Amino acid sequence: MATGLYSQHLHNRSIFYIRNSLIAVFLIAFAAVSLFPIVYMFAWSFGPAIESASTSYNIFPGRWSLDSYKAFISFSNYSLKWIWNSIIVATFTVLGNVIFAGMAGYAFSKIKFRGRSFLFFVILLSMMIPYQVTQVPLYILIVKNFHMTNTYPALILPGMCTAYNIFMAKQFFQGIPTALIESAKIEGCSQLMIFNKIILPLSKTILSVMAINTFLNSWNTFFWPFLVTSKEEMYTIQVGLKTFKFANGSLLSPMMAGACISVIPMFVLFFSLQKYFLEGVTVGAVKG
Repeated sequence: MATGLYSQHLHNRSIFYIRNSLIAVFLIAFAAVSLFPIVYMFAWSFGPAIESASTSYNIFPGRWSLDSYKAFISFSNYSLKWIWNSIIVATFTVLGNVIFAGMAGYAFSKIKFRGRSFLFFVILLSMMIPYQVTQVPLYILIVKNFHMTNTYPALILPGMCTAYNIFMAKQFFQGIPTALIESAKIEGCSQLMIFNKIILPLSKTILSVMAINTFLNSWNTFFWPFLVTSKEEMYTIQVGLKTFKFANGSLLSPMMAGACISVIPMFVLFFSLQKYFLEGVTVGAVKG
C-alpha cells in the first residue's frame, strides 16, 4: 500500500504526472552533470594532437582522429611505464592492506590484550586528521631521513595499512562467532592458523571491498607521488599526465587520451566486482 508522498497524489493524475516529470527532469539533469566530465574526456581524446591555449577549448573537438593516442605514447619514453608504475604501486598497496589491515582488524576484534581499546581509539583518531596535514612529516621521514626518493617503497609504504581498512575489517570480524574461534583453539590451532584457515575464507567479501577501495584510492593519488618522484621514469600515470600541461597551454587531446587509458583498469575492476561495492555499504552496519 502506497504511503507518504506517493499516496497523496494517487487520485489526482495530473499532479501525479507532473511530479513524476519533475523527478525525471531532475534525475536526467543530475546524470548529465555527473557524466559530462567523462564524455568530455572521451571526446577530446580523439581530438587533434596539438597544443591548445586554455581559452580555445570547446565541448567537442572539431576534428576526430586517433593521433592523440599515438602522441601520448610517443610523448615520453616512459609514457607506458607510468601506467606500469601505477599498477605496481596499486597492487602492492592492496596486498599490504589486505594482509596487515586484515590481521590488525582480527586482533582488535578477537584477541584480548592490554591497551586494545586505547590503541583502537588512537587509530580512529588518526582518521580525523586531514590527509594533507600528514604529508610534511611523512615527507621528512621518507625523503630526508630514509632517502627513498624515486623508489617504489617511497610510493607504496605510506599506504600499506590504512586506519580506515583496519576499522572496516574490525567491524566485519566482530560478526564472526567467537565460539568458532574457541573451538579451533581447543583443536590446537594457533592464532595464525585460525586467521588463515577460518577467518580468511569467511572474509572474502570484506577483503574484496578493501582491495577495490584501496586500488581505486592508490590509482588516483596524485599529491604524494608528485612529492616523492622527480624522475620521469618513476612517475605514476597521474603525475605523468601533469607533464602535458604547460605555462600557456596544454596538449589537451594527448592528455585526455592518457586519462582514458588510465581509467580502463578502474572500469574493469568496478564493473566486474560491483556487487562487492553494494555489499560493502552495509558491512558492520547491521548486527544480529
